[in-house]
Amino acid sequence: MKNTHRNIFYFSHFMSRVSRLLILISLFLPLTSNSQTTRVLFVFDASNSMKTMYDGKPRIEKAKELFYKFIDSLNHRKNYEFALRMYGSTVKYPPGDCNDSKLMVPFAKNNVQKIKDFVKAVQPTGITPIEHSLTQSANDFPDTKAINTIILITDGIEECGGDPCKAKLALQEKGIILKPCIIGIGLTIEQAKAFDCVGNYFSYEDANAFSKTLDYVTSQTLNRTTAQVNLLDVSSKPIETNVNMTFYNEKTGDVMYNYVHSLNVKGNPDTIPMNETKQYTVIANTIPPKQIEHVKLNIGTHNVIPIDAPQGSLTIKRGVGIYNNNERAKCVVRQAGIMKTLHVLDINSYEKFIVGEYDAEILTLPRSYLYKLNILQSITKSIDIEDAGQIKLTFPDAGDGCILKEDKGQLIWVCNLQSTKTKQDFNLQPGNYRVTFRSKSLKQSIYTIEKSFTIKSNQLIVVDLYR
Repeated sequence: MKNTHRNIFYFSHFMSRVSRLLILISLFLPLTSNSQTTRVLFVFDASNSMKTMYDGKPRIEKAKELFYKFIDSLNHRKNYEFALRMYGSTVKYPPGDCNDSKLMVPFAKNNVQKIKDFVKAVQPTGITPIEHSLTQSANDFPDTKAINTIILITDGIEECGGDPCKAKLALQEKGIILKPCIIGIGLTIEQAKAFDCVGNYFSYEDANAFSKTLDYVTSQTLNRTTAQVNLLDVSSKPIETNVNMTFYNEKTGDVMYNYVHSLNVKGNPDTIPMNETKQYTVIANTIPPKQIEHVKLNIGTHNVIPIDAPQGSLTIKRGVGIYNNNERAKCVVRQAGIMKTLHVLDINSYEKFIVGEYDAEILTLPRSYLYKLNILQSITKSIDIEDAGQIKLTFPDAGDGCILKEDKGQLIWVCNLQSTKTKQDFNLQPGNYRVTFRSKSLKQSIYTIEKSFTIKSNQLIVVDLYR
């Protein structure tokens, strides 16, 4: 069992500060959003070691006094709900029971008096199963939609071979904020270190213990953890916006949040309430996407997540001529020198891209290619392409062939003819072309018909392929 140590701080002096410090709660505690509930689960140590005398009274009586004042100070807050779990309260030590942990009062509204009555009646009895109690606490919360918090009040250390650190990880996976108010009476420095992975430990022996605990609870536990994502331009100014952002749980890969970035009325990135128990990978769905990993939030404070996302715009323009066939013309955009398709851009539309160089393949007939288009910060790169013209082809019967473009002494394949149709129309970019055709009924290549033609923007030509 726990050892009794010499107390170097007089608790009566400590308690004289309580009334004055409780006034500070109303100054430091933030108002909870009208739409979101904050749930506080008190895990109360009722183990046998709490019988140990402290400043003329059993430790549990001192802990009860502090507990009453603390819960009373929180009870006036809006949208707060409380619950009580106790451990070591039913099976006498020795031998004790490492499963002796029970939810005494579940979460509900207006149940503070009931919780206080349970605390008032409890007497120190059993053993200290901290990991088991914290792990079981994960099931005490109705859901993870609220701000879920655990406050642990104890005078001792784990006695059942458990590891509180493991319990913390289990709670985090369920969206529960484990920031216990650890009331330590008479623990050695080494014993207190067992709580380092769980939260901050405060000792009665510290004359400022209450104020430190209060500051910790208000700033780390009950304050909302928020974040803003700064989408930075080339000058590292957070002016980029209107980009979808996806937050992934870095451990499980699950999508936690999915928001469209916004600037507030002052032109600053807006504030997002966050679950600080997770470590995130954040992806800004720019083109191409920008990603930041290992995002760990500071608890109970406002966090800034910077992502380099400088952007400019690209538009590929073509006139509204009758032969442009705009509804089918698109542009495949790739990062310069990389064949992987990055984006498909509609002709005469705008799209933002991360600052850099891009190649564009425009799906005209024939294809048009643009290389190393330089996208600059906050500037729209506008490219004009020529309007199409049209050719109407008439054939004596069904047959095979293709259209070729003349380019610097070479013939570049454009498209094949449709072998079952005797009349075919094609919208083509301006230039010099040839069409070849061989009737299906003629089985020798020498019967191929070839004709040359020239396409001009917004003009129609007719070509008959007869001998």
